[in-house]
Amino acid sequence: MDGAGRFSRSLIARLSGAGADAFAAAGGRLRARELRERHAAGERDPFARPGGLSLFMRRVSIRIANMHIPRRAGLFASLALFAATGLYGVQRGGHWPAVNGFLIGVGDSMANAAGMQVRGVKLTGNRQMSHDQILDVAGITPSSSVLFFDPDQARARLKANAWIADATIQKLYPDQLLVSITEREPFALWQREGRIHVIAADGTVILDHLDSRFQTLPLLVGKGAEARAREIVGLLGDHPHVAQSVRAAVLVAERRWNLVLKNGIDVRLPDENMDRAMTDLARLDAERRLMSRDVASIDMRVPDRVTVRLSEDAMKAHEAALRERDRERARRRAAQGQRT
Repeated sequence: MDGAGRFSRSLIARLSGAGADAFAAAGGRLRARELRERHAAGERDPFARPGGLSLFMRRVSIRIANMHIPRRAGLFASLALFAATGLYGVQRGGHWPAVNGFLIGVGDSMANAAGMQVRGVKLTGNRQMSHDQILDVAGITPSSSVLFFDPDQARARLKANAWIADATIQKLYPDQLLVSITEREPFALWQREGRIHVIAADGTVILDHLDSRFQTLPLLVGKGAEARAREIVGLLGDHPHVAQSVRAAVLVAERRWNLVLKNGIDVRLPDENMDRAMTDLARLDAERRLMSRDVASIDMRVPDRVTVRLSEDAMKAHEAALRERDRERARRRAAQGQRT
């Protein structure tokens, strides 16, 4: 202790401690000012810990820098670039089908040499189309191989044919194909704009011309008639007595049917209750031979009423008969007046 009763400490130590604190404080102030200046200038703190993305990119860069590139890698890369450019040009120019066909042909040749050439095709379900026609549509040729034959594409080509409703194809290794198809049945003839088509029950046009094999099918006329073929053909099938006298069924305004009889009579059916109208027509024909008379039209559109319009010749004959009847009455009255 000193004379004043205080603990004595070294002045040099105090000064050295104070200097160190002052030096640290000054360094902190300088670093803080530098950070403020960097922040104001938009610079990043060089002492800050890098983020996750920076660390990842740094690791990737180091791995790339340390990679060992094999010899002739540039040559292979150039060839790949040229190949990619060529494929892009083929695709953009629309030449891919030809190139694809060439590649498939090369593959078929190799597969055929290995004993996988198509040597037999078992076909079932065809009645209207011939064996050769189906093979042509499916794309099965003498050079086809079972290995590279695509059954899905062949099935799509077959279903695109109007005659074929469905198809299945199976590959039986090493050299056989099994093709099974379901054909559409000719159901009716459809006339529109002067042309006659053969249609299926669902309205699909099977043939765009009249084939003599199907000339006895029911004839439908008018826009939209093909879509309602089942309706009118089924109705005629339920009333065969009327159907045997019908030459054509005409769809009027895509709404209702007119029946054109073989003798030219036009039967106008209602929008609804067509079955009842057909029953009444069959009954009237059985009782009064209505469909055999000299009439132009039979209108059955109003329920419980049948309106008959005479033909032009029948109308003239009817008018002449009425005039003759009036003259006969006049003569009778004149004769009675003379007697009185």
